[in-house]
Amino acid sequence: MGGFLKRMVGLGLCALCAFSFLRGQEGSRPLNRILLIYDASNSMNARWQSASKMSISKRLIAEIVDSLSGLDNVQLALRVYGHQSHYPPLDCNDSKLEVPFSSDNAKKIIQVIKGLVPKGATPIAYSLTEAANDFPPCEDCRNLIILITDGIEECGGDPCEASRILQKQGIALKPFIIGIGKDFSNEFQCVGEYFDAADENDFVRAFEIVISQALNNTTAQVNLLDTDGSPTVTNLNMTFYDHVSGNVVYNYVHTLNYYGRPDTLTLDPLHVYDMVVHTLPPLRKDSIVVRTGRHNTIAIPAAQGNLLVSMKGSRASVTENTPCVIRKPGQTEIVNVQYINANNRYLAGKYDVDILTLPPVSLKNVEISPNKTTTIDLPMLGILVFKRNGSGYGTLYSLESEKEQKLVYNFSEDKSIETLYLRPGTYRIVYRSRYNLRTSATREKTFVLKPGATVDVNL
Repeated sequence: MGGFLKRMVGLGLCALCAFSFLRGQEGSRPLNRILLIYDASNSMNARWQSASKMSISKRLIAEIVDSLSGLDNVQLALRVYGHQSHYPPLDCNDSKLEVPFSSDNAKKIIQVIKGLVPKGATPIAYSLTEAANDFPPCEDCRNLIILITDGIEECGGDPCEASRILQKQGIALKPFIIGIGKDFSNEFQCVGEYFDAADENDFVRAFEIVISQALNNTTAQVNLLDTDGSPTVTNLNMTFYDHVSGNVVYNYVHTLNYYGRPDTLTLDPLHVYDMVVHTLPPLRKDSIVVRTGRHNTIAIPAAQGNLLVSMKGSRASVTENTPCVIRKPGQTEIVNVQYINANNRYLAGKYDVDILTLPPVSLKNVEISPNKTTTIDLPMLGILVFKRNGSGYGTLYSLESEKEQKLVYNFSEDKSIETLYLRPGTYRIVYRSRYNLRTSATREKTFVLKPGATVDVNL
């Protein structure tokens, strides 16, 4: 085995062991399934350095497959295109899964590769589309594609769209492409990560990098920054989504280690991530790329403060069921619903607070400062007991002044007694019995309700 291949195997084994160890600390490690899509089109007959592209790549891929067979927790499969029909004519369906995924199938893959004869066209998009069926259902697998080709799409398909669909559906991660003999980076940059193999050494080196990226562990830390830019914020839930498919990849609860630094976590480097930190409101950072074999740092400002809506002395049965609706200024979307006497954390900033007492309290641009508690103090509610003989039609108004009254509550038409918890203030009840059909029979009562007091109104 050549020096490059030996180094590749060593890197792969070390990487997989480290990756397995770290993943093993967090739970069961996934099965790595690598689908090789191999170009056996007519152009592979062309000369490449010492021999044809086909003969050289056959030998190198056979050695690589043999080396990969020694890695734990890896399965291989082989799809070939351009090997069944001679060109011309153009057969754009000439693509076949020759060896499906299974354990210990390396010898079969090598045997098939050695027997290939270049014949036909280059249906790359069709091959990627068909590859969706090559991965059997699996709950805990990392599905990888390595495409080896010496040319670009010949059948009018769109490899970029085919790759995007594979990733969007969560079938496979972003493909690796190794181009033989010519630089096709412009054509394949939208398909996946491209590696140019100008010669034999480049080919093996490209495979070495691909396997390292596919199997290597990647560490990262998430710095949740306070107002000083220090990573002191912690104990928040974080979700990492695949940027293309939108699928959840990881859920973590952020921690600081014994040294007071953000703890190290492991991330699969083959994903591009969108991260959501579940603060109120949530923080989002999109298109995060982690570099293989490095310790990556992901930073996001996350300074928080507390909001307490306080009402001392009121019954818990009342305050615990009185919602306070929190929104960002000028927005309709609800950030959170908290209850009176509950202390909740929010990102530092300004908020609109609607406290749904009777009548409600609406406060604009309430400032929540980092590492401080903003307290909104409300007086105790009072109690109104409204009694009437039989049923009727009644409305409760709050009196802002003698010239302005605001509707607070419409009484039930059928109840003879109703009890309401109200904010202290001046109120007026307007009422008419259902059985008195004269408008002039309308009666009204004005009263003052003090904190913690009870007022009986009998009409």
